[in-house]
Amino acid sequence: MTATAPLEHARFMGSAQLADVAAGAAVLGPGAQGDGLRAVQGALLDMGFALYGGVDGRYGPDTARALRNFQVHASAAFPAVRASGVLDTATLRALEGLAPAPGSRGQTRALPSPFYAGQPVRVVVALREHRTFLFDPEGRLLDIFPNAVGTALTPTHPGLKVVRAKLDQVATENAGARLWNDRHVFGARLLDLSWVDGHRSGEELHGTSAPALLGGDVSHGCIRHADEDILVLHDALAVGDRIAVVETLQDPHLGVPVTVG
Repeated sequence: MTATAPLEHARFMGSAQLADVAAGAAVLGPGAQGDGLRAVQGALLDMGFALYGGVDGRYGPDTARALRNFQVHASAAFPAVRASGVLDTATLRALEGLAPAPGSRGQTRALPSPFYAGQPVRVVVALREHRTFLFDPEGRLLDIFPNAVGTALTPTHPGLKVVRAKLDQVATENAGARLWNDRHVFGARLLDLSWVDGHRSGEELHGTSAPALLGGDVSHGCIRHADEDILVLHDALAVGDRIAVVETLQDPHLGVPVTVG
């Protein structure tokens, strides 16, 4: 597909604003607004990228962050994409290639494998693109959620981990009060993680009292999610389920299962 080819994805067809971007005649950045930007925001949300401001058709810091996280992801399959935070031709073409059909969530390709070092996992956490992928026990993708992860000084460490304990609402609030003097800091649920060898990781999957910070590097190493998403994760996962934490989906440990025999 060339830069002058017409848009073919149903989410983006018919938008004069996006036709200009596809042709290289415009870039959507600070100050931009319109129907095309609204369509892009909807696609990013449905692909699991954090967009706290929602779909409003206006370019702001939340849209810039969501676009940048998408660009980090898309650059592996679309080398012309750069993590600029603005919508240019290369980014729009990548969205065409990856965004799901209207009314659907997820993405069409470039998804992680549900195996890490040959072992099946229920969750893949992609740190640099700030997304959490949930699989069913048979390895089928169930959903993708935005996350927030550790800062450079308090990073979330990549590797294979397991769910060590599941805390309900009361236990989660008690942990917040005990550790941070804030009953709501961990949101609605908490899943404590250990390394796969049984050693404590000091990290958790949990909810958040600051959903506007999702999509960034802001935590003390834990992996934050919106409360509605951590409820899904808490209900779907069991103690002992494996969690793969990777910098990017190009991590060499992600792949097909090891064949034995």
